[in-house]
Amino acid sequence: MDMSEQEYQAYVQKKSRPSPLWKDLVWAFLVGGSICALGQGLREWYLSLGLEEDVAAGAVSVSLIFLSALTTGLGVFDRLAKHAGAGTLVPITGFANAVAAPALEFRSEGFTTGTCVKMFTIAGPVLVYGITASVLYGLILVLLGGG
Repeated sequence: MDMSEQEYQAYVQKKSRPSPLWKDLVWAFLVGGSICALGQGLREWYLSLGLEEDVAAGAVSVSLIFLSALTTGLGVFDRLAKHAGAGTLVPITGFANAVAAPALEFRSEGFTTGTCVKMFTIAGPVLVYGITASVLYGLILVLLGGG
């Protein structure tokens, strides 16, 4: 089948469903807000237990990572993400899901060549560029006399 660019665009337009923008925005807002509210609730709880501010912040991060990986393993995170879209990409939970999901998906290929290798297919570049940027920013700060 030979189509011109305009014919192809018309074909794609006819076949694709319109995105329910407002529904998607509401879902993303509610789920993302709920994840953030959960984090704030955990923070307040950890502080009420007597943890110091920085320790409580670390405990919240660990808790959200654990809950995200657990719900990914149970298949709940993906079902929620289907509706919430970007709302589940609140940085720490989205990152934990990006590490856990490929590890689970490729576990049948073995521990090393499946789980360990695939675990960082999505998260690996984020780590590499994040660490590289932080080192460069730190060097610049030191060279400019701010560190």
